[in-house]
Amino acid sequence: MPRVPLSHIAHGRSGDKGSHANVAVIARTDAGFAWLRDNLTAEAVAAYFAPLGPSRMERYEAANVRALNFVLYDVLAGGASRSLRTDTQGKTLAVALLRMEIDWEESAPLPPPSVDRMAKA
Repeated sequence: MPRVPLSHIAHGRSGDKGSHANVAVIARTDAGFAWLRDNLTAEAVAAYFAPLGPSRMERYEAANVRALNFVLYDVLAGGASRSLRTDTQGKTLAVALLRMEIDWEESAPLPPPSVDRMAKA
């Protein structure tokens, strides 16, 4: 089974709430959302971000937009005004998660995201 980055089946956004971060992962297709639901667990995301030391992880589903939202508690070392981390607002966490390699098999690969397609979204 080929390994691809998570960005092959999803896109994402992230941001901060004080010392906590939100990371949303939005599937490009129904099949991608099914994979996310079954495999992108709170435990898997917590393990991926373990170097940031999250104290707790919660996962929420937004099936109407084929998305999962993760709340990573205490990963921003105090947040924007107190942290000495490079990304004090967690803006790069979605991009970091989209680099996670996953096992994905499909008959026709998705086209890479284009600037035009992203502008229409």
